[in-house]
Formats: sequence, C-alpha cells, structure tokens
Amino acid sequence: MRTKGTKTVSENRKARHEYFVLESFEAGIELVGTEVKSIRQRSVNLKDSWCSIDNGEIFIKGMHISPYEKGNIFNRDPLRVRKLLMHKSEINRLFGKVKQDGLTIIPLSIYFKDSRVKIQIGLCKGKKLYDKREDSARRDAKREIDRNMKLRNQ
Repeated sequence: MRTKGTKTVSENRKARHEYFVLESFEAGIELVGTEVKSIRQRSVNLKDSWCSIDNGEIFIKGMHISPYEKGNIFNRDPLRVRKLLMHKSEINRLFGKVKQDGLTIIPLSIYFKDSRVKIQIGLCKGKKLYDKREDSARRDAKREIDRNMKLRNQ
C-alpha cells in the first residue's frame, strides 16, 4: 500500500485476524480540522470500528480519534460517527453484497494520500475458530521454514 505521496497512519491488524478480506476499497473521510491534526500525530484507533450503510450513505462507527491537545473548543467527540466519501455506484454495490451475502465492511487502514486523509475499507467475511487456528499454524510453519533456510544459508 506504499506508493509515492502515501503515509500510513494506522492499521487494523485485528481485522485481518478476525476476517477474510475479499475486496478492498479506498474512501475519503469527512473530518474537521482538529481531527486531521490529531491523525497527523497518529492518535487514531481503528481496532473496534466498522462501517454501515444508511440511506445510501456509508458511515464509519467506533473509530476513536483522540482530541487534539491544542484544539480547545474546536475538538469533537472522539467516537462520533463519521461519513465516508465514495461513489454512489460503489456504495450500492457494497450494500448489495452486505445484504445478500451477509458480509461486513471493516476499515483496514487509515493513511495520507498527498495531503488528504484516506481510509481503506474491506469487504470481509468472518473467520471461524478453525480458520484462525489454520492461519496461525500456516504462519508458524512459514516462520520455521524461513528460520531454517536462514541458518542453512550462513
């Protein structure tokens, strides 16, 4: 996700553990000035956040942006619902997938693209416990293979 002019602020690592990410989308996010300054200081948490579609608009809920320390009266509620900016056709497509297939929309990361704050959202399917165990075993096996290859090549 690292291209020229892109700076990742925060990632939702828990999302990749809890869900299969089927598709990902880039969306803008509607913020006020002090929230942008707070995001620049990396005081944002995506861990328990999710997205929902209401009346043809997509919103992010549960995202915590800490109040900007020098913001005084201009600070907003850290857990307020924020609107995401996407094309209507993309929102309708996501809405259809969520309603028909029982999928979930989860924020994966938040980053700056040039000077604008963008958020990467994923169309996700929940993992069962055995899926999580399988992924963990696969990751451990790969780590062990890499460790042995490193020792062998010395």
